[in-house]
Amino acid sequence: MRLTKLKLRDFRNIRRLEAAFEPGFHVLLGCNAQGKTNLLEAVYLLATLRSFRGVGSAQIVRNRQKAFFAGGLALGQAESDIRYYWSAAQRKLTVNEKPMRRVADYLGTLRTVVFCSEDALLVNGPAKSRRRFMDLLLTQTQPGYLELLHRYTEALRSRNALLRHDSPDLAMIDSFTRELISNGEKLIASRRDLVKKLTPLVRLGYRKIAAKPEDASMAYAPSVRDDFSVDLANSKAREQRYRTTLIGPHRDELKLILDGQAAAQFGSEGQKRTIAIALKMAQADYLAGIHGSPPILLIDDVMGELDAERRAGLMPLISRTGQALGQVFMTCTEENWSGDLAGNLHHWQVEEGSLKRMD
Repeated sequence: MRLTKLKLRDFRNIRRLEAAFEPGFHVLLGCNAQGKTNLLEAVYLLATLRSFRGVGSAQIVRNRQKAFFAGGLALGQAESDIRYYWSAAQRKLTVNEKPMRRVADYLGTLRTVVFCSEDALLVNGPAKSRRRFMDLLLTQTQPGYLELLHRYTEALRSRNALLRHDSPDLAMIDSFTRELISNGEKLIASRRDLVKKLTPLVRLGYRKIAAKPEDASMAYAPSVRDDFSVDLANSKAREQRYRTTLIGPHRDELKLILDGQAAAQFGSEGQKRTIAIALKMAQADYLAGIHGSPPILLIDDVMGELDAERRAGLMPLISRTGQALGQVFMTCTEENWSGDLAGNLHHWQVEEGSLKRMD
């Protein structure tokens, strides 16, 4: 999987940009606030239709403009010409000039894994950050999962709207409850299976980059303890008091554990950073195993934050991706580690939203 062309217009601080990329390692060099991360964000957006910075599309539009355009040529099992236009009034997504009316039909056209400072939320952030991690990976690897998640979310939203009424329609609540249970049980089964498969990859990744021989693991903790319908029935009085659905996959947790203790509460900052990177390494390895080719790796100045030992542990994943005719895009303010890579190395200068090849 790789991106051979990228076109941007009015994206962050980028007025217009067109670039072609070969397989291998692309080092984006430049001072701070020049647009290096914006380029990674654009590639990630083409893969997921969202920013990894946790902002809405309106914040991506260049200052004083009304819309942005992002396009690219993705090469996987087939060649895909992706074009995405966004404004407050219109959103248009096409692949090979064919309109994409459902997100589920589009996701997977381009696959990426991003390593960035926001990864800290996977450890320190709320449970929804970890649920989003599971859901994104399942969306990229399990056909029909996104539609399943959407049906559950719609049933949950409707059920909560009814619960907020002073005299809710009990028959309608029962109808949405059945929908909630039917889809929720499938979500729980998919997430449980994912965590079971992903945990050995996280453990292995952590050992490769940890400064000490520590054991990292994960545990899926669904809010449904036994039977979804029974748990919902038992929570009826509390639901009426709080006027919201208190049980279900929307309350699930993914526990990150180091040597038997919760990483968020007991881990050092270095340990938390390491387990977050291990999660992303596991994500990349899992995607490669499912699809037979590595995803594009987007590394936003992460390497500069790691000591030599942790950096050495991450290098094999980066090297495998580049050597498998994949792509790695890496940002840094100075070239302080690309010497660790061999072959297929391309240097780019980023300055005030423009991109210039240095090789």
